[in-house]
Amino acid sequence: MGSAKKKGGRKEPLFGLPAALADLRLTAADRIPGGGEDKPKKTSSKRKSDTSDDEPPRERKAPAKSSGAKRRSKSSIGAGLGRFVYWGAVLSLWGVIAVMGVVIWVGAHLPPIQSLEIPKRPPTIQIVGIDGSLLAQRGEMAGANVSLKDLPPYLPKAFIAIEDRRFYSHFGIDPVGILRALVTNLLHRGVSQGGSTLTQQLAKNLFLTQERTMQRKLQEAELAIWLERKHSKNEILELYLNRVYFGSGAYGVEAAAQKYFGKSAKNVTIAEAAMLAGLVKSPSRLAPNRNPEGAEARAQVVLAAMADAKFITEAQAQASIGHPSFNVKPVGAGTINYVADWIGEVLDDLVGQIDDSIKVETTIDPKLQAVAEAAIIDELAAKSVKFNVSQGALVAMTPDGAVRAMVGGRNYSESQFNRAVTAKRQPGSSFKPFVYLTALEQGLTPDTVRQDAPIEVKGWKPENYTHEYFGAVTLTQALAMSLNTVAIRLGLEVGPKNVVRTAHRLGISSKLEPNASIALGTSEVSVVELVGAYAPFANGGFAAVPHVVTRIKTLDGKLLYMRQPDEHNQVIEPRYVGMMNTMMRETLISGTAKKAEIPGWQAAGKTGTSQDYRDAWFIGYTANLVTGVWLGNDDNSPTRKTTGGGLPVEVWTRFMRAAHEGVPVAALPNLQTNWGPSNLVQVSSQVSPPTQAAPGSGSGPAPVSNGGYRAPPPTRANVRPEAAAGLDGWLMDRLFGGNR
Repeated sequence: MGSAKKKGGRKEPLFGLPAALADLRLTAADRIPGGGEDKPKKTSSKRKSDTSDDEPPRERKAPAKSSGAKRRSKSSIGAGLGRFVYWGAVLSLWGVIAVMGVVIWVGAHLPPIQSLEIPKRPPTIQIVGIDGSLLAQRGEMAGANVSLKDLPPYLPKAFIAIEDRRFYSHFGIDPVGILRALVTNLLHRGVSQGGSTLTQQLAKNLFLTQERTMQRKLQEAELAIWLERKHSKNEILELYLNRVYFGSGAYGVEAAAQKYFGKSAKNVTIAEAAMLAGLVKSPSRLAPNRNPEGAEARAQVVLAAMADAKFITEAQAQASIGHPSFNVKPVGAGTINYVADWIGEVLDDLVGQIDDSIKVETTIDPKLQAVAEAAIIDELAAKSVKFNVSQGALVAMTPDGAVRAMVGGRNYSESQFNRAVTAKRQPGSSFKPFVYLTALEQGLTPDTVRQDAPIEVKGWKPENYTHEYFGAVTLTQALAMSLNTVAIRLGLEVGPKNVVRTAHRLGISSKLEPNASIALGTSEVSVVELVGAYAPFANGGFAAVPHVVTRIKTLDGKLLYMRQPDEHNQVIEPRYVGMMNTMMRETLISGTAKKAEIPGWQAAGKTGTSQDYRDAWFIGYTANLVTGVWLGNDDNSPTRKTTGGGLPVEVWTRFMRAAHEGVPVAALPNLQTNWGPSNLVQVSSQVSPPTQAAPGSGSGPAPVSNGGYRAPPPTRANVRPEAAAGLDGWLMDRLFGGNR
């Protein structure tokens, strides 16, 4: 057994199978040339040798890659490419469908294109003075339309250079511009450049809101394309220039040129055109009247763009740097805006709804308005801190009610509240003329004597400012000295209801309480109505309705409104007008308003100071002008002892002196000194005035040459000695206050 193994090894039985089948591997001779399988068939894990022991074993080689494999690889690449093309086409189709859907959806939220029209410009309200000069403008579109052909060629080109260089080549939207803006914004990691064309900006201004949403942007693009199809390029450019916003309330190049340069857009220089074009980017931030440095820097950018586009030469650009004359005072600035607001409030009553641009002709005198503004602002600037006064108002009108100047506050930009028209304040003693007029109409005269002495009304004890009393005084003296106790006595004597009726008859429209304190001006009134109620004293006794509008016309000349002359409604009999003028003239000659002097003119008036010095008034007049001044604080806080005879008189005097320069002198109406025998104190021209007299005795009148009927003016002889010193100059401020 062992020797047999060593010789040849053991041979397993084949169980009758032929030896050729013992090994199932394919040889090279078995393969079909150029065909067959890439891989050999898998055989048994135990290889068997050929039946012939003499044949050495064959070396196994890796099969080479066949051409079939190459074809199969190319087929796979082709299939992938086909799938990419297929799905790309599918996605593109769906993208187109989606875009069309968005366009249709956006279009569905627009008015039908066929019904779209360029909207009419919102009406402009031009407000002009009595001399025809422009005072202010109101309305969204402040400037008149200007034709493209009337503008200097560099003006529209400035806008094209900085806003839409490809304006004449695109179809409403500019894909190149949009792409450029996207790249720029990506590089700057923010929105530093926009891609809107001038046409898109116009579409937004005409038809859309200013909200920044995708829907609004898509609507803007659709409308821009529609505008380009409907209008020529020049028409679109002209519309744009007349509708774009330039800041400070100015719409359109004409309004902007007037506001910033004081000239028409037809006459702007290259530098000014560049500044206007630069404002469009950020009109509120770059307005030259607010940010001149920013406006100038932006203008230089525009000039460079114009030179780059060959619209101007480099030399022109350099010569234009730093030369716009934006220091011109804007039209309609300052306190005239209080007048413009007041006009806006009454327009609806005069002409109803405004559909067309209009010109409102007013009674305002621009020169007097400027003087009134300066008088209020300068006096407050100098003394507001000292006297704790923060606000003021002034109204000046002719005796027939035509308002020549109105100041509703010291700074319109800080507060638009009109203290001349809207504010209601206690008039204090400036209300007393209505009490005295009522007394005159019931039979008293300026020389009627009443007692200045303490008084008590149901527990209320009104006092004079100094807590001093002068005994028997005439009504003229009492009014000039602003004695509270005499006014209270007169008010109760004639009846508070009658006082209220008198005030309403003369023009006061506010509600007045008919109580004992009405004589001291405790019911609130406005400046304009109080000045209007004084006007009958200046015009001979006729009612005067304060008014500012004389005519309203459309810009093409169609008359919409013309003020008709007031009916001559006599509200004060002439003799009582004369009496009141004589009494109130004494206030300026020797009374609480002695500082209110207009050289060469007869003037009259009354001061007023409300409780705790909260309001200081002076209403004074000549035959030419009636002017009222109020000073105080909006929060009704007390001033620092500001009286009507102080700051208000100073403001009034400064204004009235300027207002009467070069005006022919005229006397106050119906002035007289002889009142007749009724209710007078008989005096003798033969008696010399005594040097001493008991307080309140009324004896010792001064001689007069008017027929013997004249009450004596207050002198040292007819007041207590301890009070006499205070009468020098008739009532220095320490003598009079409270309700003066």
